Amino acid sequence: MARERNSGYDKNNLAYVFIEGDIPKNYQLIKNELMNSGTAIAVSQTMAPLTQSWSSGMSLNWQGKDPNTRPTFDRSTTDGGIIKTAGLELVQGRDIDINKYPTDSTACIINESAAKIMNFKNPIGQLVFDDPINWHIVGVIKDFILQSPYDKTRPIIFKGPKYGSNVLNIKFNSRYSTAQNLTTAEKIFKKYNPAYPFEYHFIDEEYAKKFSDQQQTGTLAGLFAGLTIFISCLGLFGLATYMAESRIKEVGVRKILGASVSNIAALLSKDFVMLVIISIFIASPIAWYFMKLWLISFDYRIHISWYVFALAGLTAIIIALITVSFQAIKAAIANPVTSLRSE
Repeated sequence: MARERNSGYDKNNLAYVFIEGDIPKNYQLIKNELMNSGTAIAVSQTMAPLTQSWSSGMSLNWQGKDPNTRPTFDRSTTDGGIIKTAGLELVQGRDIDINKYPTDSTACIINESAAKIMNFKNPIGQLVFDDPINWHIVGVIKDFILQSPYDKTRPIIFKGPKYGSNVLNIKFNSRYSTAQNLTTAEKIFKKYNPAYPFEYHFIDEEYAKKFSDQQQTGTLAGLFAGLTIFISCLGLFGLATYMAESRIKEVGVRKILGASVSNIAALLSKDFVMLVIISIFIASPIAWYFMKLWLISFDYRIHISWYVFALAGLTAIIIALITVSFQAIKAAIANPVTSLRSE
């Protein structure tokens, strides 16, 4: 379910570079060349990558705030243009634009979760005190996933360029291939920041890493489950072999009395199938309970349906039948004269 969530922004062709070396003093030149060459359609700075939160706090204040509440806000900065760069959805107001609005150095953008907590009828123009500066709200954006896709989105505030940033975000032009865009961008960065290598990170790849822990858990669980099934099948096969040998005379008598191969195979297999069915009824509620305990720690999670256990149980029965049937059929087609021969 978390994988199906809308991230709230456009991850395609979106990359970032850490601001270091000569990038701060040459930022405007780098931005202009990226835009004028057609390599990028938008460039902006932020405190942290759009997949991470490097600052959070409970120190924010605003008019009408309940003094007994201290909600935690994720905080970032931007020099403007972040909405276009990241493909964020604007709900109210506008983006920060220091060139058009000089006072935007202390402007801020908040998300819907922040606006809901602040309980403003009209957030635009309201003041938020932090750092200690009064930041005036110029825009409200839809919630987007900043940290874990398994958790609910938290209130976020993007502060204007009063403070510096650490990351340069680039929205590459989709008209050109990724290789072309990266080649041009590398030349531009080497021109204005020659002492540092051009190291870039794509947001879609960084976002995918948020699922890596659960993927590894799933892979390990699958491997151990497969190993467990294999060991169980070996045990079943050994037990079926012993059972077939111990009942070989009974099988011979039944064949002489007219029992068919299918009747004998079913006779020898049903005890094992009954044990597997009993184990399914014992294991299913235990598995459901522990899976529920694990999933409850995620705000966004799948719901465990009954058919999952039905399918798992049916698979277990089929595996058991395949494992046991070899020895059962082998005993059923054996020559009864041989099996009844006196020792």
